[in-house]
Amino acid sequence: MLTIEDYYIYLFPINLAISGKGGIGTFIGICAISGAFGVADAHVQGGMVGDLSYMHPEFVQSFFGGLAASGALTSGLRLITKAAFENSKDGLRKGAILFFAISSFFELLCVLLYAFDDDFAQTQERKGNKQLFLENIDYLVDMFLIFALTLSIFPGFLSEDTGAHSLGTWYALVLIAMYNVWDLIGRYIPLLEFLKLESRKFITVAILCRFLLVPAFYVTAKYGDQGWMIMLTSFLGLSNGYLTVCVMTSAPKGYKGPEQNALGNMLVLFLLGGIFAGVTLDWLWLIGKGW
Repeated sequence: MLTIEDYYIYLFPINLAISGKGGIGTFIGICAISGAFGVADAHVQGGMVGDLSYMHPEFVQSFFGGLAASGALTSGLRLITKAAFENSKDGLRKGAILFFAISSFFELLCVLLYAFDDDFAQTQERKGNKQLFLENIDYLVDMFLIFALTLSIFPGFLSEDTGAHSLGTWYALVLIAMYNVWDLIGRYIPLLEFLKLESRKFITVAILCRFLLVPAFYVTAKYGDQGWMIMLTSFLGLSNGYLTVCVMTSAPKGYKGPEQNALGNMLVLFLLGGIFAGVTLDWLWLIGKGW
């Protein structure tokens, strides 16, 4: 999944080149780079999940666990840079540059490691994409709904609708960090077989129940304190990670390798569709606030 570090890799050189200044040219450049990277991310993620599903569906858990770990690491790094540069002149930009530089190093390291990957794919007969789609439409819709809900709340709503709290400027960062940490924890819970949800019906019911978080966040933002918001955000991350892994590891079971590969690609397609829908729906939180 697209992570915040990925944007840093491409926006970091632009920021240095323009010395932090804005402008229409800079804005267009950032939009173009972000769009190009989105296309690349979709191709790479679809290929990775497809290959891992082809090899062994359980490998998908490790992949998505790694994605969550990158989010938790990013949040930790952001907290460190904020603490280090909070009171210095132009501290926000200095902290961001250090943040970007470290993230760029790790991203480059991952690219180099991936370059040593070998492709042993073999052509085999399999079911058609249409048949796979119809047989797994519930899993595909589940994946879409998981991320549509999550991205409609995180990170936009958590960053914007923070109000006044004792944590001050740290509040939004703490919320995002809590989401990332619990998302990571949630993705490793299914490793315990007795806690793994494998029933298609129960997975769908659990995903639909998550939509109760929408009114819960609305009421908490309006009437609750920061403790309740932190708890809700933690549960949002926990349920997102847990249900994502449950769907991703359960769906490919019972299929041949090439079918698992194709189904993995479909799941990522609906995952990314959910992300797009979520960030679009995120604007609905602005209703009644002068928009």
